[in-house]
Amino acid sequence: MFRVQDLKKSYGSDLLFEDASFQLNPGERCSLVGRNGSGKSTLLRILTGQESPDHGEIHFPKNYRLGFLQQHIHFTQPTLRQESALALPEGEEDKTYKVEAILSGLGFKVDDFDKDPNSFSGGYQLRIQLAKALAQEPDCLLLDEPTNYLDIVSVRWLIQFLRRWKGEMILISHDRTFLDAVATHTMGIHRNQLFRTKGSTSNFFEHIVQIEEVHERTRKKIEKQKGCAEKFINRFGAKATKARQAQSRRKAIERLPSLERLAELEGLDFRFNAARFPGKHLMQIENVSFRYPDMTTPLLQNLSLEIEPGDRIAIIGKNGRGKSTILRLLAGELEPIEGTIRRSENLKIGFFGQTNVVRLNENLSIEEEIARVDPSLPFSEVRRICGMMMFTQKKAEKKIGILSGGEKSRVLLGKILASSCNLLLLDEPSNHLDIESIEALEEALEDFDGSIVIVSHSEEILRRIPEKLIVCREQQQELFLGEYDYFLEKIGWEDQPKRKKKAKQDGIDHTQTSKERSRNLTPIKKQIQNEETVLAELHKELETAIANQNNKNIATISRKLGEQQKKVDTLYQELDNLYKRCV
Repeated sequence: MFRVQDLKKSYGSDLLFEDASFQLNPGERCSLVGRNGSGKSTLLRILTGQESPDHGEIHFPKNYRLGFLQQHIHFTQPTLRQESALALPEGEEDKTYKVEAILSGLGFKVDDFDKDPNSFSGGYQLRIQLAKALAQEPDCLLLDEPTNYLDIVSVRWLIQFLRRWKGEMILISHDRTFLDAVATHTMGIHRNQLFRTKGSTSNFFEHIVQIEEVHERTRKKIEKQKGCAEKFINRFGAKATKARQAQSRRKAIERLPSLERLAELEGLDFRFNAARFPGKHLMQIENVSFRYPDMTTPLLQNLSLEIEPGDRIAIIGKNGRGKSTILRLLAGELEPIEGTIRRSENLKIGFFGQTNVVRLNENLSIEEEIARVDPSLPFSEVRRICGMMMFTQKKAEKKIGILSGGEKSRVLLGKILASSCNLLLLDEPSNHLDIESIEALEEALEDFDGSIVIVSHSEEILRRIPEKLIVCREQQQELFLGEYDYFLEKIGWEDQPKRKKKAKQDGIDHTQTSKERSRNLTPIKKQIQNEETVLAELHKELETAIANQNNKNIATISRKLGEQQKKVDTLYQELDNLYKRCV
């Protein structure tokens, strides 16, 4: 365990946090959340001594060891096994089986152990750094975005590994599913202050909402008290009989604290512009195969798929199995070596690709880069899109070359918003976004009326968005007509040939069952979405009525709100019953 007291850190006039105090008790695993730029990574660097605080103290027990994910990559050993073994605790240098187990869990093959660590791609080199951090067996692990560049299988392994960890831990991640699966507590930097709660990220954000609601209620109450006192003083202050009371009221006002109205925090707030599609098939893919020039065997073989209006499709699988390649084929950036891809003449694609970031013109400003999508777009509309992407006013004039990874991702999203589309192709769109921005992205995807094909390692996104899956295995791609949880239940990530054989023996076509289930559940899901929109509007009306102190409207809207909530609850119950019958 260790204790942090009254930490403050700023860069010039930019304050990150102040009066930050917390204690990490034995065995506690703590998520660290906050908006991009709030100071999360800086706090970890202060804990490791890489940076110094402006003020405050950190108290570690004697011989307390920290293990952290090194971002600076420098390998000195000839093989992956030897390089990773450098991190083993003193006296265990020969127990290389420990690092081999960790490397295997993070997606390395046995054949990789004797390769030069410098021969791996950047993503796999970061995995090596993560393996070394885990192999240290320190008293406390500090991990900053450990799931970056991990596929779903490796993330699921990492969750189990960290849950068995006996020491303390602080985790930074934009993946709420990952954090909630591992952490016992959540800590966050919000409005330059550090808050800590027990439990999940949801508990933390609910706590923040409550704090802000109390602040606003208290502020309004104080302002009302001050206003009443000022009226009394102005009315009776000059009268001799009331002068003493007026003076007393004035002193009371001076004793009241001054609470400022909370500034509205910037956040993504947008919708994708859906183009109408008057047809049955946006795209038809038939028996497509593909390999890169340096490959001896195809990466993709005989892939067939029809993309229809309203489709929600996720491409899942381990890294290196062709997920991004499929998107690039659909976008027309690559051509198949065999098979055909037929695109409707009414097809309009919005493509968010991992490689698209490097195509941004670093010499242009944000507004200039977005305006390039459609030269006929009015400047006011370009500025509006910039604002939705959190580039307000002068920020929109920043050059692309000085932007962070998260800011560049928002520019790419802005470019998609600058034109209407009926098919979104999204390759890991949540990378580099903070939790609040990911939530906004998920809501925008749910509201999009077009079709979506998405690659993501976020299980939260996979549970919310797709209703069909393309499962990428080694040199094989399978279409699964069902949602992600149903895939986990029926197939899962481990290859299970026995289960497939049993499915054939019992005469049940589980793929067809999954298709029927998806077809049955879709209408009621859309109905729930519509009713929840009505519910949200009623909440806004109630807030307006309360602000205007219109008691008659408050009573009427509250009654409607209760009726609408019952309707939504009933629909969810119907959905649950239907789900059980389908399964």
